[in-house]
Amino acid sequence: MCRTYAGLLALLAVFLTLSVFPECHSAAVSGRAVGRTNGPLEKIFMKEDAALNFFRRRSRRAVKSQDELNAEQRLSLAADERKREFHEGKRQEFENYAEEERDEQDERSRESIEQWREFHYDGLYPPQEYNRHST
Repeated sequence: MCRTYAGLLALLAVFLTLSVFPECHSAAVSGRAVGRTNGPLEKIFMKEDAALNFFRRRSRRAVKSQDELNAEQRLSLAADERKREFHEGKRQEFENYAEEERDEQDERSRESIEQWREFHYDGLYPPQEYNRHST
């Protein structure tokens, strides 16, 4: 219960602070405050009317500049290139794995065929390898 009272008291203090200072109603800073700041804050904050014009000018339906379009296209092409390289690497790994598996399977089948021939060889004829007719 004590936590809820403390939370409500903190919210009330924030509300009173925001209502007392009218400069806190937006992210933009009034012209007087911009003149007083020096250093990097001038780059961060802008005058309130400039901020409103910025958001009015760049609405959701506004046409993007050619620089913005070029930047987005470069990002898209870079992402596509990374995807292509990733999938190419995965495909190469799978091809190597499949080739190794195929080689192992061929080796196992060759060994089993040799064992079968040795087991069934009756000694009357030369081994199968040398018993081929030449054409």
